[in-house]
Amino acid sequence: MRYDMQKINCLIVDDEPIARDILATYCAHFPYLNVVGAVTNALEIKPVLFEQKVDILFLDINMPVMDGVTFLKTLKNPPQVIFTTAYREYALDAFELSACDYLLKPFSLERFVVAVDKAMERLQVAGSPAAETTVPKKDDFIFIKTDGRIYKILFSDLLYAEANGNYTKIILANSTLLPAMTFSNFEEMLPGTTFVRIHRSFIVNKSKINHIEGNRIFLNTIELPIGTNYRDNLLKELGLTF
Repeated sequence: MRYDMQKINCLIVDDEPIARDILATYCAHFPYLNVVGAVTNALEIKPVLFEQKVDILFLDINMPVMDGVTFLKTLKNPPQVIFTTAYREYALDAFELSACDYLLKPFSLERFVVAVDKAMERLQVAGSPAAETTVPKKDDFIFIKTDGRIYKILFSDLLYAEANGNYTKIILANSTLLPAMTFSNFEEMLPGTTFVRIHRSFIVNKSKINHIEGNRIFLNTIELPIGTNYRDNLLKELGLTF
């Protein structure tokens, strides 16, 4: 199924009439975006999802009765979700729920287009009949040689890596490795979809980020610095470019 050849059904959820109107106006600029409904709270979403197919859900977060983040957690197979909110502090919650994007009000038409493009890319991949049969599954691990042994490292166990001269310090959930490998060479082995450079000396696993405060990033109790030259790219990688 090719989504660029058919309408993309969109549902707008926001308790503010002006916000609903802005989203509807933005959608109207693009013939392929079909607004199937505009509702005022999370409890009105499921009836629409039961009645018709929704591809993109524009979901406000701070709403009465039930907030958008809590509602999304109740959906087993959610549409592509683009959060819209006036509150920056919900960004990491949205990231953890694998939302397509996070639009901070007031957002421009250009920023809206970027978010929609992200959603459509996901829809095209999910809708391709050959997606599961022709695209090989990428490994979720690498092998590292150090101390006369070869270790299998699961990406899910890798918290972060730190440059250490001609060595790289690899911090895992339950151990630490120090292979004779340059930091840049180790970075090339990691998938960019999972890991991000936050400093000239640090790479972190995005899924392990607990929160960001100022120029510091926290992986539970671990605190790491965010380099000035890397901050913008970090926010972009987390879908937080406003």
